[in-house]
Amino acid sequence: MDAKTKKILIVDDEHSVVAYLNALLKDNGYETLTASNGKEGYTKAVSEHPDLILLDITMPEESGVRMFRKIQENAETAGIPVFIVTGISHDFKGFIESRKQMGKPAAYFDKPVKKEELLVKIREVLQ
Repeated sequence: MDAKTKKILIVDDEHSVVAYLNALLKDNGYETLTASNGKEGYTKAVSEHPDLILLDITMPEESGVRMFRKIQENAETAGIPVFIVTGISHDFKGFIESRKQMGKPAAYFDKPVKKEELLVKIREVLQ
Protein backbone atom coordinates (compact mmCIF):
# COMPACT_ATOMS: atom_id res chain seq x y z
CA MET A 1 0.00 0.00 0.00
CA ASP A 2 1.23 3.48 -0.87
CA ALA A 3 2.36 5.50 2.16
CA LYS A 4 0.66 8.60 0.71
CA THR A 5 -2.72 7.05 1.40
CA LYS A 6 -1.90 6.79 5.12
CA LYS A 7 -3.17 9.61 7.32
CA ILE A 8 -1.54 10.33 10.70
CA LEU A 9 -3.05 12.59 13.38
CA ILE A 10 -0.50 14.44 15.56
CA VAL A 11 -1.93 15.62 18.90
CA ASP A 12 0.45 17.80 20.93
CA ASP A 13 0.30 21.26 22.49
CA GLU A 14 3.99 22.02 21.80
CA HIS A 15 4.15 23.80 18.45
CA SER A 16 7.80 22.81 17.88
CA VAL A 17 6.98 19.10 18.35
CA VAL A 18 4.01 19.32 15.99
CA ALA A 19 6.11 21.14 13.37
CA TYR A 20 8.92 18.57 13.64
CA LEU A 21 6.64 15.52 13.43
CA ASN A 22 4.55 17.12 10.67
CA ALA A 23 7.65 17.76 8.53
CA LEU A 24 9.13 14.32 9.25
CA LEU A 25 5.94 12.49 8.31
CA LYS A 26 5.23 14.57 5.20
CA ASP A 27 8.84 14.08 4.05
CA ASN A 28 8.22 10.34 4.32
CA GLY A 29 5.04 10.40 2.25
CA TYR A 30 2.34 10.47 4.93
CA GLU A 31 -0.67 12.78 5.02
CA THR A 32 -0.91 14.59 8.37
CA LEU A 33 -3.55 16.21 10.54
CA THR A 34 -2.76 18.17 13.70
CA ALA A 35 -4.53 19.07 16.93
CA SER A 36 -3.25 21.01 19.95
CA ASN A 37 -5.26 19.26 22.69
CA GLY A 38 -7.19 16.08 23.42
CA LYS A 39 -10.59 17.61 22.75
CA GLU A 40 -9.65 18.82 19.26
CA GLY A 41 -7.74 15.58 18.65
CA TYR A 42 -10.72 13.40 19.50
CA THR A 43 -13.01 15.45 17.23
CA LYS A 44 -10.54 15.02 14.34
CA ALA A 45 -10.11 11.30 15.06
CA VAL A 46 -13.89 10.81 14.76
CA SER A 47 -14.34 13.00 11.66
CA GLU A 48 -11.15 12.11 9.75
CA HIS A 49 -10.55 8.44 10.72
CA PRO A 50 -6.73 8.62 10.62
CA ASP A 51 -4.70 5.42 10.16
CA LEU A 52 -2.57 6.26 13.23
CA ILE A 53 -2.53 8.78 16.08
CA LEU A 54 0.61 10.24 17.71
CA LEU A 55 -0.60 11.44 21.11
CA ASP A 56 1.03 13.59 23.77
CA ILE A 57 -0.18 13.12 27.35
CA THR A 58 0.17 16.48 29.11
CA MET A 59 -1.96 19.05 27.28
CA PRO A 60 -4.36 21.84 28.22
CA GLU A 61 -8.13 21.48 27.93
CA GLU A 62 -8.15 17.69 27.65
CA SER A 63 -5.31 15.31 28.45
CA GLY A 64 -3.99 12.63 26.17
CA VAL A 65 -5.08 10.00 28.71
CA ARG A 66 -8.71 11.12 28.46
CA MET A 67 -8.54 11.29 24.65
CA PHE A 68 -6.98 7.80 24.51
CA ARG A 69 -9.78 6.41 26.68
CA LYS A 70 -12.48 8.11 24.57
CA ILE A 71 -10.93 6.72 21.36
CA GLN A 72 -11.04 3.21 22.82
CA GLU A 73 -14.64 3.58 24.01
CA ASN A 74 -15.93 4.69 20.59
CA ALA A 75 -16.53 1.77 18.19
CA GLU A 76 -15.71 4.04 15.22
CA THR A 77 -12.24 4.91 16.52
CA ALA A 78 -11.33 1.93 18.74
CA GLY A 79 -9.34 0.25 15.95
CA ILE A 80 -7.01 3.20 15.33
CA PRO A 81 -3.50 2.47 16.65
CA VAL A 82 -2.15 5.10 19.07
CA PHE A 83 1.50 5.91 19.78
CA ILE A 84 2.08 7.77 23.04
CA VAL A 85 4.74 10.45 22.42
CA THR A 86 5.59 12.18 25.68
CA GLY A 87 8.24 13.70 27.87
CA ILE A 88 6.76 11.89 30.88
CA SER A 89 8.83 9.16 32.50
CA HIS A 90 8.54 5.40 32.18
CA ASP A 91 6.39 5.39 35.35
CA PHE A 92 3.63 6.62 33.08
CA LYS A 93 3.83 3.47 30.94
CA GLY A 94 3.18 1.39 34.05
CA PHE A 95 0.27 3.65 35.01
CA ILE A 96 -1.41 3.31 31.59
CA GLU A 97 -0.87 -0.43 31.46
CA SER A 98 -2.33 -0.87 34.95
CA ARG A 99 -5.64 0.76 33.92
CA LYS A 100 -8.07 -2.11 33.48
CA GLN A 101 -10.56 0.00 31.53
CA MET A 102 -7.96 0.92 28.88
CA GLY A 103 -6.10 -1.11 26.29
CA LYS A 104 -2.40 -0.60 25.67
CA PRO A 105 -1.10 1.92 23.13
CA ALA A 106 0.60 0.45 20.04
CA ALA A 107 3.90 2.08 21.10
CA TYR A 108 5.57 4.57 23.44
CA PHE A 109 8.13 7.19 22.42
CA ASP A 110 10.02 9.55 24.71
CA LYS A 111 10.65 13.14 23.65
CA PRO A 112 12.82 14.04 21.90
CA VAL A 113 11.65 11.39 19.43
CA LYS A 114 14.30 9.34 17.63
CA LYS A 115 13.06 9.73 14.06
CA GLU A 116 14.36 6.42 12.67
CA GLU A 117 12.76 4.41 15.50
CA LEU A 118 9.47 6.26 15.00
CA LEU A 119 9.43 5.72 11.22
CA VAL A 120 10.25 2.01 11.54
CA LYS A 121 7.43 1.51 14.06
CA ILE A 122 4.97 3.49 11.91
CA ARG A 123 5.76 1.34 8.86
CA GLU A 124 5.42 -1.80 10.97
CA VAL A 125 2.02 -0.83 12.41
CA LEU A 126 0.57 0.51 9.16
CA GLN A 127 1.52 -2.46 6.96
